[in-house]
Amino acid sequence: MLAELSAKRLQLLKDALPRITRVAVLWNPPTAYHAKALENLKAAAPSLAIELNVMSARTSEEIGAAFEALNQAHAEALYVVDCPPFFTNRTTIVKLAMKARLPVISGERPYTDEGALISYGPSYGDQMRRSTEYVDKILKGARPSNLPIEQPNKFDLVINLKTAKALGLTIPPSLLARADQVIE
Repeated sequence: MLAELSAKRLQLLKDALPRITRVAVLWNPPTAYHAKALENLKAAAPSLAIELNVMSARTSEEIGAAFEALNQAHAEALYVVDCPPFFTNRTTIVKLAMKARLPVISGERPYTDEGALISYGPSYGDQMRRSTEYVDKILKGARPSNLPIEQPNKFDLVINLKTAKALGLTIPPSLLARADQVIE
C-alpha cells in the first residue's frame, strides 16, 4: 500500500495548500521501503505541479544537516517518509520545521500531536481492534498459519489547525470536512 499512500499524502498536502510548488522529502536511504516511497512520490509530483527536493538523514545528528539543506532549497512544506528513526525524533523534526515555518505531512498520527500539519495513515485504533480479534481466534485454537494476512482498511486523516494558524495557513473547508479529526 506504500505506493498509493505516498501519492495520496502528497495529494492531501496539495489539497491543503493549493499554491504549493516545492516540497522537501525527508527520507532514510537504508530503509528498504523508502526507495519505493520516493519513486512513487516522484511519479505523483509532476501531475500536482510539485517539485520535490530530497533530503536524506540516517541518524538524529543528520536531521539538523538535512534541515540546513532544506532551507537552501526554499521548500514550502516537508514530507516525512515514515521510519523508526524519524518517529523517535519526530519532536525535533516538527520543531525544526516550525522554526523554518514549514508545514509537515506524515503517515503517523503522533506527528500531528507534536505539531505537524497533517497525518494520513492506517488507524492505530482499528489495527489494535483487528489484532485483538486475531489473538482471540488463536486463543480459541485457530492456527496462525491458517489466518489470512490483512492490510489496513481504515485510514485516519488528522489536521492540526493550531499549526495552520501558527503558520498563517488557511485549510480549505472541503479538506477539513474530510478529516477524521481536527486538532484545534
